[in-house]
Amino acid sequence: MKRKSSIIIIILFLVILSAKAQGFDSKSLSLSECITIALDNNISYRQSIIQREAADVNYRQTRSRLLPNINADFNYGTNTGRSIDPFTNSYIDQQLNFTNVGLNLGNQIFNGFEILNSIQRDKFNLSAAKAEEEQARQRLILDVAIAYYQVLNNKDLLELARLRYQSTDEQARRLKSLYEEGEGNPADYTDIVGQLKNDETVITETKSRLEQAKLELKQLLNVEYDIELDYENRETGLGQFTQSAQQVYENALKDMPSIEAREFRVHAAEENIAVARSLYVPRVDFFAQVNSNYSSLANLFNETGSEVVETAGFVTVDGTDYSVFRNEQQFTQESIPFLDQLNNNLNTVIGISVDIPIFNGFRARQNIQLRKLEFQDSQLELENAKNDLETEVRTAHNLMTAAYENYNLFQEQVLAYEDSFSVNEVRFNNGVSNYVEYIISKNNLDRARINLRNSYYEWLIRRKILEFYMGQIY
Repeated sequence: MKRKSSIIIIILFLVILSAKAQGFDSKSLSLSECITIALDNNISYRQSIIQREAADVNYRQTRSRLLPNINADFNYGTNTGRSIDPFTNSYIDQQLNFTNVGLNLGNQIFNGFEILNSIQRDKFNLSAAKAEEEQARQRLILDVAIAYYQVLNNKDLLELARLRYQSTDEQARRLKSLYEEGEGNPADYTDIVGQLKNDETVITETKSRLEQAKLELKQLLNVEYDIELDYENRETGLGQFTQSAQQVYENALKDMPSIEAREFRVHAAEENIAVARSLYVPRVDFFAQVNSNYSSLANLFNETGSEVVETAGFVTVDGTDYSVFRNEQQFTQESIPFLDQLNNNLNTVIGISVDIPIFNGFRARQNIQLRKLEFQDSQLELENAKNDLETEVRTAHNLMTAAYENYNLFQEQVLAYEDSFSVNEVRFNNGVSNYVEYIISKNNLDRARINLRNSYYEWLIRRKILEFYMGQIY
């Protein structure tokens, strides 16, 4: 009994662990939850944020060029051998400890407004980066919504495939009973078994497409766990989209961040031409310096009094030699303190420098030509973006209109095939019609139902795309 109880406890423990693991390995998500996760995790969107932040840093860095450059320097060293004493400016041949300190200030006064034009250029680039980040955010939301609906579409198709298999299986069971009892046409049973296997193949293929759709959604969300969707079929019919393709396109031209970003890039390229022209203009800079130094050999000699000392000379008076004495001042040597030397040796420099361009190997002219070509290229990119936008809008509008019309047609077709299949199923069950008539009617109904679901999601996806171009995004 104890052994059985232990086994039961272990089994229950493993079941609990398995349930917890399954809970962590998959999550059921709504569309809004998927969008929130994607905005936090998607790599491409995070890259657009980094690019915008880099543009912001570059803009602030360019603005800081208006501020002066202030630098301080400090040198300390030991010199041995023949050198110049920085205190006396005389040659010496002994060890010397020295220190040099300085403070430098420099600021550009004028350079053909190169800095101001660079600031304006980088400001446009920053605005473009912000628009591109917003474009990436909106595009990601749209892609997640499309991927989400693709998963739902494949789930619906899988449910239809299972219902199709279930219907075929019921017929196979009925015909099997007749076949075993020796009644009916044996070929009908073998045919229905073949159809059953075909339906199983459809289920397998639909499962594969569903898993692929989930994988694409999972990649957009950049998550490790499996995704299950909170899904309720709330289809209440399709609404007519009232905006024409031209109206959608005109609205997109005004509101789409991608077009706005291209326009900012054009302005930035234009400012870059003005930056290049500054190479033709003289540059005026202001500079100022404060310098000082210290020498370990710098000394002061302080007078301490006087003393009469005998010299080497003498005078002779009446044949007698007398030594010559003189009064000599006495001094004591004292090292000059470090801070006193820095204060005593202080010197300042102030001035203005002018750099006048005369010839630079045509570098200025060629640089301007390159900037002009970049400007023309940015204009063409803007025009190309507008053309692509118009093509995408009109394509989405045409496909949505076709899906709307097809959905209404498929609804009528499904109703017609349902009536037809009901009649043929009764006739087949009563032995009045053969298998061929039954299976043709069944396949017609199944295809109509599949087409109905596909047309619904095609309309839904294309409408979301048009709403995206209209600026109607989450």
